[in-house]
Amino acid sequence: MSATREPGSQPQLGLINLLKAGAAQLIVLHHLAFYGPMADRVRPLLPDPIDWLADTARIAVQVFLVIGGFLAAKSLAPSEQPGMPHPLAAIGRRYAKLAPPFIAATLLTAVASDWASGWMTHDSISPPPTLAQLGAHALLLHGVLGFDSVAAGAWYVAIDFQLYALLVAMLWLGGAIAAGRPTRWLMPAAVALGVAVSLLHFNLDADWDIWALYFFGSYGLGVLAWWASDRRHRPGFMLALLVMMLVPAVIALALDFRSRIALAVLTAGLLVLFGRSTTDSTGRFWTTVNTLGRISYSMFLVHFAVCLLVNAAFTRFVSPEAEPQAFGMAVAWAASLAAGAAFHRWVEVPLGAAVHFITRLVARPLAGQGERMISVQ
Repeated sequence: MSATREPGSQPQLGLINLLKAGAAQLIVLHHLAFYGPMADRVRPLLPDPIDWLADTARIAVQVFLVIGGFLAAKSLAPSEQPGMPHPLAAIGRRYAKLAPPFIAATLLTAVASDWASGWMTHDSISPPPTLAQLGAHALLLHGVLGFDSVAAGAWYVAIDFQLYALLVAMLWLGGAIAAGRPTRWLMPAAVALGVAVSLLHFNLDADWDIWALYFFGSYGLGVLAWWASDRRHRPGFMLALLVMMLVPAVIALALDFRSRIALAVLTAGLLVLFGRSTTDSTGRFWTTVNTLGRISYSMFLVHFAVCLLVNAAFTRFVSPEAEPQAFGMAVAWAASLAAGAAFHRWVEVPLGAAVHFITRLVARPLAGQGERMISVQ
């Protein structure tokens, strides 16, 4: 009889958490270098690191896009078969996972912006949001409806939701086309076509960056990476999946090289090789990595509010010389980690539990009605 594992020692997808943890730190540092007066004062002391963080580090978001597609395929279509019996329910579950903590973080950022405006004047501070703007954020439609984001990075949450909904729609349509027949080639071919169209057309036009089609190239690479990483496939089929994954990306990079797409291809390749590998979280290193990966969404949501407040405090109360302002950037980074852990424990997890409870409460009578209808018929 095997011993029962403690919840914290359950095997984890180690590479996934390592990539999420690293990319999340880069996004925080990117926003610290790009927004706020502290980075402007530190730049003469550390020009190259600040410039790299303010510009190049932003492509770390590609890691999240590829991982998002990888995990979505794991959840929605683990064996690349088409079909989605309840597409609206699947989309609703994704919204219920993303939106409640995002709404809470948006309100927190609005309060932080108002507080910070009393200590400094800077273009990183957004004006007080309107009710319509907050409503658009709550619906994850702020970009589509033309509202400014309350926080840096808010666009990503809306795009993640769009991409997930698009994949659900593709699976549902694929199921309708297959009509119940096992069709192992249909979805890989459809996703590969979507990757090609995205990378060769939509991703070349920044006017599309409020829509999922702009980002589907990276997300679709993650979907294909999940299917290609299944070691149960015959070598020929696995090779075909790798070709579907790589050829559109290689052609797109040859025609118009984009470092962000190159990073997406590299991430997808790593996921094919090691994405399904699990690690035991009992070691100190992997415990830290898995914790950082677990809180990465919460940290992503709250870090901008934290960075605003630290920027404002160091502008108001600390000497403007580069050295103390560099210390302020380190404080903001550490505070973002702490706030992310607190937000995950006290906001994201309780909200998720509450939404799950309400969903089950609502679904139970609906299921009962369905059973009664069947018995009557």
